[in-house]
Amino acid sequence: MASSNRKSLIPTTFYEHARHSRRLYWLTPAIVLVLYLCVMGAFIWLQRLQSDSVMFVTIDQETRQQRLMMVVFALSLVIVFSLLALWRYTRFRTQAEAALIAETGFRRAMENSMSTGMRVFDMQGRIAYVNPAFCRMIGWNEADLIGRTAPFPYWLPGRHDHHRETLAQLLSGRTPSSGLEIEAQRRDGSRFTARMYVSPLRDPKGEQIGWMTSMTDITEPKRIREALTAAHERFMTVLEGLDDAISVVADTPEGLELLFANRTYRRLFGAQTGGHSELLGGRLGRFTDETMELFSPTAQRWFEVHHRMLAWTDSRRVRLQVARDITERRKHEEESRIQQEKAQLTSRLTTMGEMASSLAHELNQPLTAISNYNMAAVAMLKSGKASTESLIQALEKASQQAERAGKIISRIREFVKRSEPRRQAVGLGRIVENAVGFADIDARKRSIEIVQNLPDPMPEVLADPILIEQVLLNLLKNGVEAMEHSECRSLHLRITDQPPLVEIAVIDHGHGLRNPERLFEPFYSTKSEGLGMGLNICRTIIESHHGRLWASPNPEGGTIFRFTLPKAPPRSQTTDITEEQHA
Repeated sequence: MASSNRKSLIPTTFYEHARHSRRLYWLTPAIVLVLYLCVMGAFIWLQRLQSDSVMFVTIDQETRQQRLMMVVFALSLVIVFSLLALWRYTRFRTQAEAALIAETGFRRAMENSMSTGMRVFDMQGRIAYVNPAFCRMIGWNEADLIGRTAPFPYWLPGRHDHHRETLAQLLSGRTPSSGLEIEAQRRDGSRFTARMYVSPLRDPKGEQIGWMTSMTDITEPKRIREALTAAHERFMTVLEGLDDAISVVADTPEGLELLFANRTYRRLFGAQTGGHSELLGGRLGRFTDETMELFSPTAQRWFEVHHRMLAWTDSRRVRLQVARDITERRKHEEESRIQQEKAQLTSRLTTMGEMASSLAHELNQPLTAISNYNMAAVAMLKSGKASTESLIQALEKASQQAERAGKIISRIREFVKRSEPRRQAVGLGRIVENAVGFADIDARKRSIEIVQNLPDPMPEVLADPILIEQVLLNLLKNGVEAMEHSECRSLHLRITDQPPLVEIAVIDHGHGLRNPERLFEPFYSTKSEGLGMGLNICRTIIESHHGRLWASPNPEGGTIFRFTLPKAPPRSQTTDITEEQHA
């Protein structure tokens, strides 16, 4: 409870000092009054002397009059001097009081306009002074607080012991210079957080008479700071938990300066700029935003590196680098590429297996012709009637047939052999010739003619000739098989130059598409003996060449398969592009 004595020691000290100062006001009037009384007493005394004194009896009347006037004049001078001094002192006091009133009003205006709550404790822990801001902060009036002792009305219920410890720390002068964070309760029951700073309060003689405290409501700033801190912690938790290596460096005259590195970066490269330098990829000194795949010798891993230029907190241009470990992805891509090559090779071998009987028949013709020409030459030599010309003709024809068989075998070996995919500028005429040559064997067996509509001159494409030949052969074979029971006996191959692409279309007049939406699905086939991988592999090959493969119904009946390939650039650029693709 508050003490019954509501009179504070601090105001009493100041008021007593003021009273001691005000006693000087009566000093000069008292002196003037004493002098006046002295003058009157001297005048009366002189009058008596004039009547009774022997001295005045012997002195003539004129001399007595002169002495009296001198005394009166001297006393008058003293009175005038005293009045002037009193006037001057009163004027000085009036000016000082006016200045003090003005300064007091100015200071009170400052106090009333402050948002910081000011509070004064005397040495016994009683509240001696509060400013309006403090009253507004806690909702209690000045009259409710002046002279109060602990517990104070703004203390939190149930936490008085903690508040008493804080008050004891304050009164003992052990408060830190950074201030204390305290919680208080307003009159309406709401709570707030404040930061309190404490300094000793001293009188004009330099003696400490209390403690001055200043309090600032930090509830909202603290909430914002805590929200920012929580957001920063969440952000840092996310950054530190990422599998990507994130680093920020600044370019300085001494080299790169590492400004930030997350846990993954530190685990791979340590707290040095070496890892960042390795993954720059030759961009040092250039402010560019690029994404590159690079190999780090330090970490012995592949990274997909994203590079950005940012404005740092001090307005410097810095480099942000996000390096994603793609070692496993590249490993899977390589395995997928190998599997794709195996699938392509299997597809080619399957195709050649289906064509084996036709190829045997195709090879049988030149081999039989070679045998016949050789037997004829032997017969002519045995008969002894052989001429040089007839022997040369027979041998030349046998040589031509052997060359024809060799070409067939060479094309078969080139088609089925396993090789690395290699995109290069290649003439489309050679691809068409080889693919049609293979497909024509099967087409002649079914009495189907392959009609070619080719531009002149034939364009060059940027492609792997073996793979594109496989795609074209597969489409031609499918077209021939689809037209086996068709009345129309012509399969059309049309090539259209559409810069920067070349479109190849295989147009059949067969049974058409039954499920066009499933046409390119793996293991879906319209043939009972088919594996369902041919068209899917074909589409993968074309897309790897940055082209497109699609099918559409033929208005005249059947199906039109189209695919596009990028047209080869001029010869001056072909070498550079090929080297870049193999790099």
